[in-house]
Amino acid sequence: MVLEDPLDPLPIRRGFKKYGRKDLASDVLSGLNVALLAFPQGMAYAVIAELPIQYGIISGAVAAVIAPLFAGSRHTVLGPTNATAFMIFSSFAAFSMAQKTEFLPLFVLLVGILLVIGAFLRVAEMIQFISRSVIVGYITGAAILIVANQLRHVLGVELDLTDGAKTFFTILQGTIAQIKNTQWEPLALSGLTLLLWIVLSKKWSRLPVFAIALVSMTGVYALLHAQLGWTVATFESFQPSDLKPRVPTISQDGLFSDIAKLLGVAFSVAFLATLENSVMSKTLASQRGEWPNMNQDMLSVGLANIATSFAGGMPASGSLTRSALNFSSGAQSRLSSIISGFLCFAGALLFGKYMYLVPKCCLAVLVICIAFSLINYRRIQISLYSTPGDAAVLITTFLAALLMPLSVAIFVGVGLSIVLYLRASSKPYLTEYEFTELGELMEAERQEDDPTPAVSVVHVEGELFFGAAEIFRAQIQKIAYDPAIKVLILQLKNARRLDATSVIALEELVNFLRSRNREVVLCGVTKDVFRVLKNSGTLDTIGRENTFAYNRKNPNLATKYSLKRALELLGTENADIRIFYDPNKS
Repeated sequence: MVLEDPLDPLPIRRGFKKYGRKDLASDVLSGLNVALLAFPQGMAYAVIAELPIQYGIISGAVAAVIAPLFAGSRHTVLGPTNATAFMIFSSFAAFSMAQKTEFLPLFVLLVGILLVIGAFLRVAEMIQFISRSVIVGYITGAAILIVANQLRHVLGVELDLTDGAKTFFTILQGTIAQIKNTQWEPLALSGLTLLLWIVLSKKWSRLPVFAIALVSMTGVYALLHAQLGWTVATFESFQPSDLKPRVPTISQDGLFSDIAKLLGVAFSVAFLATLENSVMSKTLASQRGEWPNMNQDMLSVGLANIATSFAGGMPASGSLTRSALNFSSGAQSRLSSIISGFLCFAGALLFGKYMYLVPKCCLAVLVICIAFSLINYRRIQISLYSTPGDAAVLITTFLAALLMPLSVAIFVGVGLSIVLYLRASSKPYLTEYEFTELGELMEAERQEDDPTPAVSVVHVEGELFFGAAEIFRAQIQKIAYDPAIKVLILQLKNARRLDATSVIALEELVNFLRSRNREVVLCGVTKDVFRVLKNSGTLDTIGRENTFAYNRKNPNLATKYSLKRALELLGTENADIRIFYDPNKS
C-alpha cells in the first residue's frame, strides 16, 4: 500500500475507462436526484448563514462542477453544508448584510487558498488524530443552535443579530423576549409544513422530500395569499444578472486589514471543511473497499472554493447527504456531480425571479427538520460511554458550541482531543518483573530489606518524542529511588523518534543517577537512536563503553554485553536482575 499518494493535477481523466451508455444513464439519473436535493438545500444553508439564498445555490452549483475535476473520490458531491453555514452565521453575526456580501468573496478565496496550501503540505493526513467525539459534539451543539435561530421565522418575529456574535443562549433569550409578537399565519404555515414533511418522510422517503415539501407549501401560500390575503415574510428574488462572475473586492481599510479580519475564521472553516470532507470520503470509500486520497480531496475542495469565490457563493465542503444520495442513486463516475451542478445553475436562472413566493417560515421548518436529523443519538451514546476521555471531549465541544462562536468551539474540542491523545500515548506505565525458581516471568514481590545490589533492565517501548520524554524521565527516577538499584539498563531496541527534548531528559536522568552513585547503560541502540545521541554529544556523556548497539542477527547479544558491563560496574558477580516494562505495550 502506498502511504503517501502524490497529488494528481487532473484525476478525472482516468475515470472513464470502459464507460458506456448504461453508465451515462446512471450518472444522469444520479445527477438529477442530487440536484433536486442540492437546490433547496443550498437555499436552506444560505438561510442558516444569514445570506441571500442565491449564495447557497451558486455554491452548490459551482463546487459540484469544479471539485470532480480534481477529487480523488468519485462519489463526492461538494456544496454548502450545515457545519460551514453554522460557522459563517456565528462568526459574521456582527456584520451587516452589506458587509457580509462585501467580505464574503475574499473570505471564500482565503478558505480555498488555505485548503490548497494544506493539500500540498499533506495536512489532511493529520485529521486521523482528531477524535470523532469532536465532530459528534460539534454537530450536536450546532444543530441545537440552528433550531434556536430558525424559531424566529417560524413565529414570524424579528431579532437584532448585528450587535455581536450570537450564541445559543443569547438567541434563545431574544426569541423568548419577542414571543409576544408571534404572528399566527407563519405559525400555521409552519405547522402544515412540518406535517407534510413527516408524512412524506414516512411514506415516500425515497422521493426528494425536501424539494416536494418546499414547492408544495409555496403553492399553498400562493393560494392563501390570493384567496384570503395571507401575508408572511418571503425571500428576495434574484435575476440572472445577479449570478454573473465577480472579483473579490477590498474594503477601504485595505487588503491586509481585510485579511486580518477574516483569516482566523477562514482557517476555522478550512479546517472544518477538511475534517468534514475526510469523514465523508472515508465513509463512502469503505463501502466500495477503496482507500481515499484525502490530500487529493482537500485539493479539490480548495480549488472549488477558489472558483466559488469568483462566482459569488458561500464556502463549500463535502456534503454527506448529497454524496450519500449520489452513491445510492448508482453514480458511476464524477460526471454525475458535474451534471447536478449544471442542473442547479439552470434552476437558479429559471426560478430565481420566483423566490419572492417562498415563505421564510416554511423553509425554516425544513431547516429545523434537517438539524434534528443531524443529531445522531447512537453516536452520542457511543462517545459518552466508551471512555471518560471521549465523554469529556463530547461534552466540552457540545457546551463550547452553545457558549462560544463556532469558529472557537471547534478548536476547543480539537485541542482537548489532542491533549488527551498525547497524554495517553506519552505516559508509560512501568511494572517490575522477575524470574521465579521455575523460570517463569512474573510480577515481582519487592523485599525492601534485601541487601543484594540490583540491576534494573527497563524496556523502553514506543515514541520518545517531546510529549513523552519528561514523563518517562519521571518514571525512571521513581524506579531509581529504590536504594538497592545500582545500575540501570535502558533497553532501547523498540524506542523511536528521539528529539531534543528526549535527549535533554536522558542527559538529566544520567546526571541525576550519577549524583547518587548509580550508572546508566544503554542496550539495543538502533542506528537512528545512535545517530541522534552522537550528533547531540550525549553519547560522550553516557560513555561509549556504556552503549551497546542492536544486532539484528542476534538481538540478545546487546543484552548479554549490557549485563556483563553492569556487573563490571558493580564489581561483583552476585546481583539481583530486575526487569521493568510497560505491560500495555507489546
